[in-house]
Amino acid sequence: MPHQNQRPPKINTMKTKLLFTISFLFLTAFTFAQNTISGKVLDQKGKPVPGANIYLDGTYDGATSSETGDFSFETTTTGNQTLVISFLLYETFKKEIDVTNFKDQSVKLRENVNALDAVVITAGNLDSGDKARVSVLKPLDIVTTAGSAGNIIAALQTLPGTQNVGEDGRLFVRGGEASETQTFVDGIRVAQPYGATTNNLPTRSRFSPFLFSGMSFSTGGYSAEYGEALSSVLLLNTKDEADQNKTDISFMTVGLGVGNTQKWKKSSLSVNTSYINLAPYQAVIPQNVEWNNPYQSFGGEAVYRYSLERGIFKFYAAFDAEKFDLNQKNVNFKDPIRTDLDNNNFYLNASYKGDFGTGWQLTSGISYGYSKNKVKYDINDIDSNENAAQLKLKLRKNISNYFKLSFGADYFITKFNENFDNNISIKTANGYDSNIAAFYTEGDILFSKNLAAKVGFRLSNNSLLDETKLAPRASIAYKFSKTSQLSFAYGDFSQTPVVDYIKFSRYHQFESEKAQHYILNYQFTKPGQIFRADLYYKDYSNLVQYNTRDIQYNSVFNNNGSGYAKGLELYWRDSNLYKNLEYWISYSYIDSERLYKNFPTMATPNFIANHSLSIVTKYFITDWKSQVGFTNSYSSGRPYNDPNQTQFMNGKTKSYNSLSFNWAYLLTTQKILYFSVSNILGTQNVYGYDYAKLPDPNGVYQRQAVVPTADRFFFVGFFWTISQNKSENQLKNL
Repeated sequence: MPHQNQRPPKINTMKTKLLFTISFLFLTAFTFAQNTISGKVLDQKGKPVPGANIYLDGTYDGATSSETGDFSFETTTTGNQTLVISFLLYETFKKEIDVTNFKDQSVKLRENVNALDAVVITAGNLDSGDKARVSVLKPLDIVTTAGSAGNIIAALQTLPGTQNVGEDGRLFVRGGEASETQTFVDGIRVAQPYGATTNNLPTRSRFSPFLFSGMSFSTGGYSAEYGEALSSVLLLNTKDEADQNKTDISFMTVGLGVGNTQKWKKSSLSVNTSYINLAPYQAVIPQNVEWNNPYQSFGGEAVYRYSLERGIFKFYAAFDAEKFDLNQKNVNFKDPIRTDLDNNNFYLNASYKGDFGTGWQLTSGISYGYSKNKVKYDINDIDSNENAAQLKLKLRKNISNYFKLSFGADYFITKFNENFDNNISIKTANGYDSNIAAFYTEGDILFSKNLAAKVGFRLSNNSLLDETKLAPRASIAYKFSKTSQLSFAYGDFSQTPVVDYIKFSRYHQFESEKAQHYILNYQFTKPGQIFRADLYYKDYSNLVQYNTRDIQYNSVFNNNGSGYAKGLELYWRDSNLYKNLEYWISYSYIDSERLYKNFPTMATPNFIANHSLSIVTKYFITDWKSQVGFTNSYSSGRPYNDPNQTQFMNGKTKSYNSLSFNWAYLLTTQKILYFSVSNILGTQNVYGYDYAKLPDPNGVYQRQAVVPTADRFFFVGFFWTISQNKSENQLKNL
């Protein structure tokens, strides 16, 4: 109730003020609502674009286009304003207009070339990882493929374009030797990517899949950013950030392993280490060589990441120490030859990737690798060490949605020394110092969402060879439907001759070996399915030749060698056929010949099989809480030279076949029991033949077969993850 002294409200006065206010607002609204903006939204072909969002920047005035593309709305603003029209599949349209005169006008939107369904160049590129637009291998595949035994390289050998050279274990791509493939971690080269080995003893990648989020495997025609590789590059990318704090523990028939990840607000650290000893495996599975001491290794890796305001800094380091001692039969000697090897290896790189300025991206890094081998081969002592480093700087600028420019430089430093002593009369020292400076530039041109091109070149100077090379690279891709596209790539590539030759550079002047790539690729993709078909041709020139049976310092070398490789590759992957089943099939046909090394005539090298076929299956059995997998690898016979015959490289081995199996059983969500066996059928595979250097008294050159060190590889492991997230496990790291 009102206070006694309070006067009652003046109702008439209040009505008058309210009426005046309403009248003023109505008059104001009437005055400023006279500007009508209208028009029609079309695509580049003149067809209407329904559902586009149209508004004046900085206001709430706007509308949505109708089914016919028409729009109309009123605004209280005056003068020049910015009209914005946006739609998901098109580039955002912005234009300054006079709001009093913009009526019944048509606006054409351009397709957004950066849309998820836009064309990407696929010729020569096989990507994997969560960030890959089209992934031919998932991170999980690297380690759960039967027969891979956690080896990145073994998983890659189930893809088209690779050769399964079982006595070596490295990547042989499209007629190229293993030395023609370079490995990079976060864009920076790894000079020693494989473990220590000896004659006919397969090696494996030094890197575990534990710290990597994905990879790109270029079988040819790769970017001008990378050099010193005649055939391909393998790009491994460490994880940008850790998922959570966790500890991984592994108990295996071949050793022990432990890993730990710590995550903070802006940084994280992941570390893993392992000890491997093959003595238990070699005691169970019959071996084709005599082991004095089993293969043993101790190593580890670490990645430190720090997120800055506009970029990320990563520091990666890895080390391992390996040793083994064995006796191998040699057709030239009555008694087996002993090889005792010790290897120590260290690698680190530091990289930064971030944005600066307006639309600029900076990538920089430095790496250092050290490898020391101490080998006793029969009575000979061979000690070698290599120091290798790289400096890298790359800049990238998005000039527009249709053009991206990148350019940069890198500098490679390599120092190699080898000391040989036969403990009787010969003691020599060989080696080389190499400095390679390179500059590259490349432009990505997006003509439309369906047509893209990449053009660039790489200019390099090699101080050791005293030469400067210019290598152009170009590729183009056209997408002619939502699921299908064609790509073509061309490139010039060069590489310093391998260490077996170049270590004698003080006696001989070498030149870079060269290759030209021509690649035509068709790719079909839809959810759960991918199909690829590749045709390629490689033209080799400047290959090294020598005139002796074995490479030695007084061999006469030249760079007059040549060769070619051409072929067809097919790849099909499907996860839609049956629930919980995923499989892929890859087939490669290759025709390749070379005139190089000490070949007397053009011939197919002994590591090339004309036909290769891999079939990989993975099936998750829900009731058994298990994932089982099979891999069958087949290749036709490989050539070898029989000196008892007049025709060079006239022999052919029998076909190679190996069926492998693995089984991962989830004891609990975070505890996994894992079992695998390779070549479960025990197929007696032969890789080739070694012949005696001299004939026996009957004039016959005796031979011995080159076979696997064991017919099967058997593995059992228990893997335990400890984390706050109880669903985290090591299935992706097996």
